[in-house]
Amino acid sequence: MSATLFGLTFALAAPFWALMILAPRWSWTARIVGSPLIVAPVLLVYAVLVLPALGAVLPVVTAPTLDGLRVLLGTADGAAAAWAHMIGFDLFVGRWIWQDARERGVPTIALAPVLVLTVLLGPLGLAVHLGLRARWRQPVGVVAPAAPVA
Repeated sequence: MSATLFGLTFALAAPFWALMILAPRWSWTARIVGSPLIVAPVLLVYAVLVLPALGAVLPVVTAPTLDGLRVLLGTADGAAAAWAHMIGFDLFVGRWIWQDARERGVPTIALAPVLVLTVLLGPLGLAVHLGLRARWRQPVGVVAPAAPVA
């Protein structure tokens, strides 16, 4: 069952990534990706994998050791759960990047590679976005700090 859920995990997230990367300005993308619930299907897969194994998972996450985590992730269920965890969080972060970029007016040509990087190497995509976002205007409705008065 873990192999099936592993395969299903990215398939559940891929349509949302496709919308953000390939059709970022389409009105339906804003309607669909605007909801944080886009991560719910992936989180459900995670729950199906983790909840039955909670007795083995809790000791590893409450008092983590490298060996304990290695053993847990070395199982099919553990690896599939870790994959669902990564895909769910990467999608949530990618959604935030997409929204933040839209608010700042980041061009699609700059946003798409950042989102692809986020799909592939989540934290690096976030780091690049955080580094680049200062180049574009403040989001609408956000007031820039006033200059100090001499």
